[in-house]
Amino acid sequence: MNAPAEPCLRCDGLRVAVAGRTLVENLNFELASGETLAVLGQNGAGKSLTMHTLAGLRPAAAGTVHLNDQAVNERRQYIARRLALLPQYTEDVFPSTVLDTALIGRHPHIAHFHWESDQDRRIALQALQQMDLDQMTSRDVTSLSGGERRRLAIAQVMTQTPQVYLLDEPTNHLDPQHQLAVLQVFMHQVRSGAAVVVSLHDVNLAARFADRCLLLFGDGRWELNRTAEVLNEDRLSELYNTTMEAIPWRGRQLFVASSPS
Repeated sequence: MNAPAEPCLRCDGLRVAVAGRTLVENLNFELASGETLAVLGQNGAGKSLTMHTLAGLRPAAAGTVHLNDQAVNERRQYIARRLALLPQYTEDVFPSTVLDTALIGRHPHIAHFHWESDQDRRIALQALQQMDLDQMTSRDVTSLSGGERRRLAIAQVMTQTPQVYLLDEPTNHLDPQHQLAVLQVFMHQVRSGAAVVVSLHDVNLAARFADRCLLLFGDGRWELNRTAEVLNEDRLSELYNTTMEAIPWRGRQLFVASSPS
């Protein structure tokens, strides 16, 4: 795991609510460069809404979020150059090639009335190569499989070259090979000084890759701690409302849902 450096993302007293229901109450944390924070919880517990709130794309019911002491709902071009959000779902409204879609990630870095530079294209092509899509640059995005389209969405946020990545279920639609490959790519980004917040459904991926875990219980309660401290049978059974068992495997633990509680 990586030793924390200077904090880059901070939320204070954050409340996330929808339709009169408080999902997260008084959330406080600092995220450092070189750190990975996994967000875990049941469907509907507020993982995606929290990610969107951290990105400044929806207002907090209370509290503040700052990126390098800049409020995330202000100076949006400044924020977009330094923070990228991978949403759960992407839609392709207009026809586009794989390369052109990846290049959308460069838009915050390009001046008004300017086109992408050769450097922008090099950055996009490198991201596509890391996502195993470099042989598909001329393909129409509508011809891609679900997993290929997901990897393209990931390449697009990588092309943005942010300081902080907010990844909402990045392993959706991916086979096991690409799940591991994607998370390993982001661990390389973390070792290079980026910070990652990633929501996951797979507890074992969180145990493998995250420095800390944020558990969202969906009723305002939350718990944040080092991964080894917070991922255990009791906490996970409560979090998912089902019995979770820890099974020894190669010197580590695998967590398995055994039965409804």
